[in-house]
Amino acid sequence: MPLKPDNDMALQRMNDVSEKHTPMMQQYLRIKTAHPNTLLFYRMGDFYELFFDDAEKAARLLGITLTQRGSSNGSPIKMAGVPFHAVDQYLARLVKLGESVAICEQIGDPATSKGPVERKVLRVVTPGTLTDSDLLPEKSERPLLALNRITQRKNVTVGLAWLSMASGALKLMEFSGDEKSLDNRLKQELERIAPAEILVADEAEALAHSASVIAAPGKATAVPNWHFDIPGGEKELLAQLAAATLAGFGAGGMSAAVGAAGALLRYAQSTQGKGLQHVRTLTVESENEFIGLDAATRRNLELTETIRGQDASSASPTLFSLLDHCRTSMGSRLLRHWLHHARRDQSIAQARHAAINALMRADACSGLSATLAAVPDIERITTRIALLSARPRDLAGLRNGLQQLPSLRACVAMCGRDGDAPLLKSIEDALATPTDCIDLIERAIAPEPAAMVRDGGVMARGFDAELDELRALSENAGQFLLDLETRERARTGIANLRVEYNKVHGFYIEVTHGQTDKVPHDYRRRQTLKNAERYITPELKAFEDKALSAQERALAREKYLYEKLLQDMAPHIGTLQRIAHALAQIDTLTALAGHALRNNWCAPQLVPESVITIEQGRHPVVENAIERFIANDCVLTGERRLLLITGPNMGGKSTFMRQVALITLLAYIGSFVPADSAVIGPIDRIYTRIGAADDLAGGRSTFMVEMTESAAILNGATENSLVLMDEVGRGTSTFDGLALAWAIAMHLIENTRSFTLFATHYFELTQLPDAHPTAANVHLSAVEHKDSIVFLHAVQPGPASQSYGLQVAQLAGVPQPVIRAARKHLAVLEAHSIQSTPQFDLFATSMINADEPKMENTAQDGTAAAIAETLATIDPDALSPREALEALYRLKQLAG
Repeated sequence: MPLKPDNDMALQRMNDVSEKHTPMMQQYLRIKTAHPNTLLFYRMGDFYELFFDDAEKAARLLGITLTQRGSSNGSPIKMAGVPFHAVDQYLARLVKLGESVAICEQIGDPATSKGPVERKVLRVVTPGTLTDSDLLPEKSERPLLALNRITQRKNVTVGLAWLSMASGALKLMEFSGDEKSLDNRLKQELERIAPAEILVADEAEALAHSASVIAAPGKATAVPNWHFDIPGGEKELLAQLAAATLAGFGAGGMSAAVGAAGALLRYAQSTQGKGLQHVRTLTVESENEFIGLDAATRRNLELTETIRGQDASSASPTLFSLLDHCRTSMGSRLLRHWLHHARRDQSIAQARHAAINALMRADACSGLSATLAAVPDIERITTRIALLSARPRDLAGLRNGLQQLPSLRACVAMCGRDGDAPLLKSIEDALATPTDCIDLIERAIAPEPAAMVRDGGVMARGFDAELDELRALSENAGQFLLDLETRERARTGIANLRVEYNKVHGFYIEVTHGQTDKVPHDYRRRQTLKNAERYITPELKAFEDKALSAQERALAREKYLYEKLLQDMAPHIGTLQRIAHALAQIDTLTALAGHALRNNWCAPQLVPESVITIEQGRHPVVENAIERFIANDCVLTGERRLLLITGPNMGGKSTFMRQVALITLLAYIGSFVPADSAVIGPIDRIYTRIGAADDLAGGRSTFMVEMTESAAILNGATENSLVLMDEVGRGTSTFDGLALAWAIAMHLIENTRSFTLFATHYFELTQLPDAHPTAANVHLSAVEHKDSIVFLHAVQPGPASQSYGLQVAQLAGVPQPVIRAARKHLAVLEAHSIQSTPQFDLFATSMINADEPKMENTAQDGTAAAIAETLATIDPDALSPREALEALYRLKQLAG
């Protein structure tokens, strides 16, 4: 189903399934033809083998041995293989590299097959359809997404459907517009959803190489155009949801998204080889549902990855790694989802605030955490039950997890007894113990089952009478062998005679070479060893046939019972999914409550008025990384919408800006916040333009990246947006950068009217509040001591006096000669400048009102020029006291 074959020779070989090939190769090539662009793991005994081009590719990617054996159609057969018992680790590596793998199993009986054993592809492992715990990251989702594009005249509609195969969550979204705006919107949505695999129609293959899809983390896979058929998609959706209409799900009239959903479901079902019993609900998302966060904002705020795109570490924590005290993987995934999907609806966050407050008030966090630690990943276990791929220890873990529900429910009920946390009440209701389900598992599964059904020992004793009888036959073999050994020693007089068993030769009697002359005539030699002979007797042979037959029949019976048990669990899937969601919620809320308690966080107030007022706010990550964090206030109101932030490098401007954004975001995900108090009004988007790096692969310079991010802010921000702008215009010449920074600040003040934190080193901008009352100056303070600087990190009213650039350079270790040279040149520049702020005239009244702003050229005073020239020749560090005094007299004479 995926992309067309890349290798014409491979396609020719696949199509040449003729008598020139061996029967087994004919079977292989027929199966491979159906999966031309997928690595085919072909089961042969205890190995999965790969042949021809697949073997070469797998050997290169996995570092396994490539061999050649025999020939087929006159050509050597290239082979590579992996052991079946270790296949998961190889699959994990291939999926991480973006590869898809078709798993072809032996479904026939080798004993009764006249030709090659019958084989069939039972599932296809792709990056977006993973369900195995060994292949999936514990704390994040790997959704599969289908992208459908419909063009009608000049209007283009994009429909998205995505499915988290591991949880069964199916979602739709649709939006329309012109090409350029759609591409930006699509890019933003793909960044938010972060699909592992993206399905596009064959005819839209060009779209798969567009900027939006290339920028997305997922692998692009083309499927036939007819899979996106809208009537067919609606039929697939209705059948999957067991519904008569999509209107009840809010999906009525969403043609493009419904077509995408049809392609998505077809692809997902084909990879699993069966229906998707766990996909039972549909959620329609809209643009106005979540607080908008573009890729730059997610990166700059370091929500789940560091600013360098790496996962968190002890040296470089993220907001997610800081807050993730969850005891279950389900809770961690939900916390990650909340951080990237903060809801604009204040009532949702307020319900979580109330629940966290109730948990803190009851001091229940430690007790809940301890109990939750015994709960497995019920969400993903339920999915594997629905797909009939759950392993015995999955069910044992599920049983143990469900047994924790009564104590968890009682604790949640105690916390919510005051009735002021309705969210806790709904969680309590969902945590009701599913008696029938847990009773079935307790009766069916052994207390400590084997890892795999094929190993036996999975089903509990007493669950099935026939299985118990077969096990008894097999287990009584031990006593029979001891009795036989005793009898034979007495009969033969061989004191060291032993009766034993192995899987290769079955049962046997072993006699050392020195005693073989005492062996009776009814002993038949079975194997000769260096120091002993192994024999079989008619009595032992008869027992062997009976015991081994019972063991094989017991394994077959156990396999049948286990498969039936998974089918009998189907009616409980919906209940288990509700329990999993409730457990994830209480786990996440408990983690947030515990963190708030330990770090003295407060409950924010979300209000309808346009305001952000934070008292003694702190950066949630930085405050845990340093010994003493300086807390700061931030006040933004309808009459004070833009703060111009000045101060030295390393003074804390970026930290202050980020902490305001993070406190706002935390408030809207339902968490407490690091502050003494916080009052926050409606927020629709958060934008950041902090720092920049070049994009060499995309052909964009640092300044181009900076301007692209600025353009996104100016075009998308509204008066309910929070905007962070850090040192705009620094990537170009002084005049260009200053002019752009001034114009961008003016646009944000007069047109956008969003809440804005605008950090700059252009001190000329500090004049803006004089003409615009909605802007205000604040600065990060520092104290200069001799030639060094001490940062106070305190936000104070008014503009800064200077940037302390040379002092910061000195702290960074710039050599002293360079610092001295910079000081001299700075003195020359200041002496030649028109005034202490060289480009202040950019904002003179006549310039601001002009159609084309321009700088005024003022003639330099002759005396000042002469003084400057004399100063340029003086090296203060090299002068003796007498020479310094003479230089001072000379300067005084010039001034006179």
